[in-house]
Amino acid sequence: WTFRPFLSTSIMSNQKIRKATGSEPDEFEAQVAQELLNLEMTSTDLKASLRDLYITAAKEVDCGAGTKAIILYVPYKLQKPFQKIQARLVRELEKKFSGRHVIIVAQRNILGKSYARSQKTTGLRPRSRTLTAVQDAILEDIVYPTEITGKRTRCKVDGRRILK
Repeated sequence: WTFRPFLSTSIMSNQKIRKATGSEPDEFEAQVAQELLNLEMTSTDLKASLRDLYITAAKEVDCGAGTKAIILYVPYKLQKPFQKIQARLVRELEKKFSGRHVIIVAQRNILGKSYARSQKTTGLRPRSRTLTAVQDAILEDIVYPTEITGKRTRCKVDGRRILK
């Protein structure tokens, strides 16, 4: 019997990403999880804050003009702890993934109009689970730490609506 004080880094980095379906993370998500683990191990000011935090998914999206962004999806219940360290965490991750913006968004559920509750609980679909409420909340997450003070809906002649 041998004692191994250090686990392999791939097992430890999997603690930083927990997929909702229990499936294995893809290569990019594993890379992001590894960087989060490295930050937890090396950064003195983020170490305590990152200990209990994890992500549910990570995506890389093209923003146009050759720039890319990394979207980190976090559980809704962990959104507040992530927001407390968001400025420092985003700064460090943008250093690691040079040339890419990092955005932290909470994982939210959208329930359709035909949503029916179980027999035990009755009532309407919660407002926070509607499509527009989820889209507004995601917009708030994207622009955090700033706040949205006003919105305008511009209706075009052909019937399109543009939110400004």
